[in-house]
Amino acid sequence: MSDEKVIITRVLQHYASTGETSDGQVTVTRLPDNKTSHVEQGVDGGRGVQLDEYRVDGRVIWAGYSSRTGIVYLSDVRRS
Repeated sequence: MSDEKVIITRVLQHYASTGETSDGQVTVTRLPDNKTSHVEQGVDGGRGVQLDEYRVDGRVIWAGYSSRTGIVYLSDVRRS
C-alpha cells in the first residue's frame, strides 16, 4: 500500500470512529458533503485534488491526499 493510502486509511478510520478530523501527523480538512474533488489555491494558481471513494465501518467517505500541502481532504456521502 502506498504512503498516501496508509495516511488516508488512518485518518478515515479515526474519523469514522470518532467524528473528529484531527490527526497528529497531517492536516485534515472536512469538505461539504458529496464533494469528489477540491481545488487548492496557491501562489502558482489552483491545483485539483481528486477524492476517491472509501468504505469505512459501513460509511462511504470521499477522501484525497495532497502531497504538495500534506492535507487530507474528506467528504461524507449523504444520500438525499
